Amino acid sequence: MIFEDLAGKKALVTGASGGLGLHFARLLARHQAHVVLAARNRDALDKAVDSIKAEGGRADAVVLDVTNGENVAEVFADAPGGFEIVVANAGISSIAAAIEQSEADFDAVVDTNLKGIFLVAQAAARRMRDQGDGGSIVNIASILGLRVAGQVGAYAASKAAVIQLTKTMALEWARYRIRVNALCPGYIETQINRDFFQTEAGKALINRIPSRRLGRVEELDGPLLLLASRAGSYMTGSVLVVDGGHLVSSL
Repeated sequence: MIFEDLAGKKALVTGASGGLGLHFARLLARHQAHVVLAARNRDALDKAVDSIKAEGGRADAVVLDVTNGENVAEVFADAPGGFEIVVANAGISSIAAAIEQSEADFDAVVDTNLKGIFLVAQAAARRMRDQGDGGSIVNIASILGLRVAGQVGAYAASKAAVIQLTKTMALEWARYRIRVNALCPGYIETQINRDFFQTEAGKALINRIPSRRLGRVEELDGPLLLLASRAGSYMTGSVLVVDGGHLVSSL
């Protein structure tokens, strides 16, 4: 099934040189959107773009540091026609007990995960408003923005803030026909975390998920397409959780 209304749309995906960002970019390209992949690593971006083009998709790359307001503004100012879809995905984490968390690591997580999403969404909304055609912004949050876990205080705090920021943006920008929603993945198996989930600690975490398994990246496809396309045209300020029931599990 092809979401035909995505055909020819211009989409920006941040944090797209690998992981979920690259998966989202490939997904949108398969639905015939023209995707611009943004990240800091030019070599990784070029490889990602080549892989999408090899699959028949339309893709370009732009080097972007989401924590740098001038860089973000330049990317949106230089984009011919702007973007009708923006997936604000760039994010990092830091593993540390709150009592030991360094100021530098805390700042890095909040700057990327919260400030970065703010800067990207703001620049996107300004361009969408000025062009008058509206658009869809999807902020990638996490179930850790809704429920906490140890050792990831900065990450959880940043994702909780992203959820509230998303709702604020949705309220303020609906008048411009700009939809802003948050996608909150649970524990999704990727190349980065696969080894951890083979350990005893990882297996114990999986056992706390009601579905008793990790999510697969493709299980985010439907939710992402819903929020990006006309299928979700009456959705704004929504927080869409995809977590195998993790949030409703008993304490």
